[in-house]
Amino acid sequence: MQSTSVTCKIGNKEFIFESGLLAKQAAGAVLARLGGTSILSASVMDHKTSDADFFPLTVNYSEKYYAAGKIPGGFFKREGKPREKEILVSRLIDRPIRPLFPDGFRNEVQIVPTALSVDSINPQDIPAINCASCSLVISDIPFDGPIGAVRIGYINNAFVINPEYKEIEQSSLDLVIAGTKDAIMMVEGCCSMVSEEILLEGMKEAHKAIAVLVNAQLELAQKIGKPKKKITLFTIDPELEKKVRAISSVRIEKESFNPDKLNRQETLDSILAEAEEKFSDLDEKLKPQIKMVIEKIEKEVIRRGILADNKRPDGRAVDQIRQLDCRIDILPQVHGSALFTRGQTQALAVATLGSPHDEQMMDDLEGNSYKKFMLHYNFPPFSVGECGRMGGPGRREIGHGHLAERAIARVLPSHNDFKYSIRLVSEILESNGSSSMASVCAGAMSLLAAGVPLKAPVAGIAMGLVTDGKNFRVLTDIQGAEDHYGDMDFKVAGTRDGITAFQLDIKVEGLTFAIIEQALAQAKKARMEILDKMQTAIPQARKELAPSAPRFEKITIKKDYIKNLIGPGGKNIKSITEATGSDINIEDDGTVYIYSKDQDTLKRTLAEVNKFTHFPEPGEIYEGTVRKIMDFGAFIEILPGVDGLCHISEFAETRIRSVSDVTKLGAKLTVKVIGIDDQNRVNLSHKQVISHS
Repeated sequence: MQSTSVTCKIGNKEFIFESGLLAKQAAGAVLARLGGTSILSASVMDHKTSDADFFPLTVNYSEKYYAAGKIPGGFFKREGKPREKEILVSRLIDRPIRPLFPDGFRNEVQIVPTALSVDSINPQDIPAINCASCSLVISDIPFDGPIGAVRIGYINNAFVINPEYKEIEQSSLDLVIAGTKDAIMMVEGCCSMVSEEILLEGMKEAHKAIAVLVNAQLELAQKIGKPKKKITLFTIDPELEKKVRAISSVRIEKESFNPDKLNRQETLDSILAEAEEKFSDLDEKLKPQIKMVIEKIEKEVIRRGILADNKRPDGRAVDQIRQLDCRIDILPQVHGSALFTRGQTQALAVATLGSPHDEQMMDDLEGNSYKKFMLHYNFPPFSVGECGRMGGPGRREIGHGHLAERAIARVLPSHNDFKYSIRLVSEILESNGSSSMASVCAGAMSLLAAGVPLKAPVAGIAMGLVTDGKNFRVLTDIQGAEDHYGDMDFKVAGTRDGITAFQLDIKVEGLTFAIIEQALAQAKKARMEILDKMQTAIPQARKELAPSAPRFEKITIKKDYIKNLIGPGGKNIKSITEATGSDINIEDDGTVYIYSKDQDTLKRTLAEVNKFTHFPEPGEIYEGTVRKIMDFGAFIEILPGVDGLCHISEFAETRIRSVSDVTKLGAKLTVKVIGIDDQNRVNLSHKQVISHS
C-alpha cells in the first residue's frame, strides 16, 4: 500500500494532506495533519438519486478518546451520542461545503471526519474542515470546491494564523473562516469588542492562507483524484412548470408582499391547494413538483422586488429594523427575566444565578474544563405556528445557543468580581428570522435585570443579501422569507464599542469583501439602534440582586481560626452547612466564600461562622453556657472554644453568697464582655446586662 501526500506551510506550521493508505473503499479519504493532531475524513455517495426534495448531505464529525490517550467515562466505557462540541464542528464543516454542490443534486452524501490523534496544542476543527473538503475533491462525488479553512487570532495588535490553544486564550479575536480561492464562504467566531475594521482585515489575512490550502488540495487531486461521476440532476418538469405559472404567477406576485408572516403563508398555501386540485389527475411522481414551482415563483418575485425596486416583503427599507419592544421582569420569582420582540420574532430570556458547584464540567479530549456560564436555546414548534416533535435540543438549537453564548460571554464580569455560576435560557416564543440574535438581546437584558454587572450591554442583528452576480442588496434584520430565498445570513452581535460574536452562512459560491464591508456597516448602525431601545428598558445592571437570588459573601479570617471553623473531622463546618443549606469554601489563606440561597440565610450563616472565627471585644453581649462553677465565679462559653470568667461580684447588683445560688452547670446566661487582659483572658458581667434591660 502506498500513500500520496502534499505539504503546505500555514503560518509557521506544516499542514499535510495524505491519501491512499486508509479507508480505501470510501469515495474519497484523506488524513490531514497539523502538528500532532490527525483527522481522517471519509466521504461517500449513494449512487441512487434520493426522492427527497432537498440535497441529503450529512456531516458526522467525531472524536475518539483514544486520540488523547484517554478511556471514556461512564458505565459502558465507549463513545456515545455526539457531544455538543462534535455537533458544532459538524456544522462548521457542513455550512461552507453545502453551497458548492451542483443545483439539483439529490444523491445522498455522507462525510465522516474523525479525530484519530490530538496533541492538545492545535484545535481539531481546522484540520477537520480542510480534510473534509479534500476528501470530496479527490473523490468521484460532484463538488465545486475545494474550500480551505483557517483560524485567525489577534494578539498584541498582530494577526496570528491558526493559533494554538494557549494563544487563543490571550487573543482578542477567535475567528474561523472558510472560503474558496476567490471568495469567503463561511465565518464564525467571537471577540472582545473588536472593531469592524479589525474584523475585516482579519478576514483578508485569513483568505491569503485559505488560498494556500486550496492549492494544496488541488495538487493532491491532480495526483490521485478520481474523475467525477456523471449524475442526473433533478429538474422540474418544464411543461408542468409552464402550466402552474399560468394559473399562479399573478396571485403570487400580489400576495408575496405582506408584512404578516402567517397571513402571507396562509394565502400562499391556498394558492398551492388550488394548483394541486387543478392538477389532481397528475402522475403521483410529479405532484410534489407543484409546490416546488410555487416556491420557485415566490423566490423570483421576492428577489426581483428587492433587487429592482428595493421592495421587501414587509415594505421596509433595506436598512430598516422591524418594530422593537423591550421589557424586563416578565416573571416574578426568577432571578432575572426579559422579553425582546423584533417584528414577529420574540425571545423570553431567564437568568439564574448559582454557586460554583453549579458550573458544568466539560469532558473533552484536551482534558476536563469547567463552564461557569451556560446559555441554552429552545425553539418549540409553536413559535412558527406549527405542530412538531418535542424533545432534546437538535443541531440547530445547539448551534444557535452556542452563538448567543459566545456573544454574551465576552461581556461578563470576571469570576473574581462576580463569583456566581450563570445559566441563561432563551425561550423562542415567536420566530420570523434571527431568533439567535433576539436571544442575545433578551439575554443581555435579563442578566442586567438579575444584577449581573456586564462590561457593556450587547445586542445582535442578522444581515441578508440578494445578488444576481452583478448587483446586490444587503438587507438589515432579515425575516424568514428573506433568509429562505436570499443568499446570506450574517449574524453580528456586539456592544457600542465593538463586535463580540459573528456567524456568516451563504448559499452562493462566495462573497466579495465589498459585500462583507457593507454588511458590517449596516449591522453596526442597526446594533446602535437596538441598544438604544434596550437601554430604555434597563440602562444598567441593578445594584441589588433579586430577593430570590442566592447571595455570596467573601470574608477573611485569621489562619489560626481555620481549624476551629472546620472542627474535628469537619464537625463544625458540616453542622453549619446542614443547618443553613449554604455552601462554604475555605481557602488556605483564610479566605472564606459563602453561598446562601437568599439574604436571610446568608445572615444566619455569617452569624454561625462568626461563632467559630470571631474573638470577642469589650462591649459585646453574648448568650453563653455555664461550663464550670468555682468559689470566685463561673466560666462561661460565649463562642465555640472561647470561655470567659464572670466573677461572683458580676452576677447581681446585690451581694450573693455562692455562684451556685444563682446558676448551674449547662445553664444559658446572657453576659457582656467587660474586659480582655494582655493574655486574651475574657472578663464577663451578667449584672451589667440586667441593669440595662
